[in-house]
Amino acid sequence: MSNQTGNTLLALLTGAAIGAGIGILYAPDRGDKTRKKIRKNAKSAQRELEKQLKSTTTKLSSQAEKTRANFENKLEDTLSTMSYKADDILVALEAKLEDLREQNSKLQKAATSKK
Repeated sequence: MSNQTGNTLLALLTGAAIGAGIGILYAPDRGDKTRKKIRKNAKSAQRELEKQLKSTTTKLSSQAEKTRANFENKLEDTLSTMSYKADDILVALEAKLEDLREQNSKLQKAATSKK
């Protein structure tokens, strides 16, 4: 959970607890009515927390999926680029090897013709 969401949840819980405490202290109603109000407010706070948790979970899942897809795309691009570069290196090495073979052949012919 992000820090901002954690702060929001903490503020919501703190507000609910303070509100319940003040409600008990200044309640003009009988105890059973006050307890019903507290229960009602607690359930409301619980629903709000559940809604916010679900929203945050959905956002985090969505962001994680986007990040995963982005990573896979970048990885694919990198591997593709590396493959092309490896092919270029192989072509250059094969050309160099062919040049060396030709030079070796010329040197062997020159050496045999001197004998």
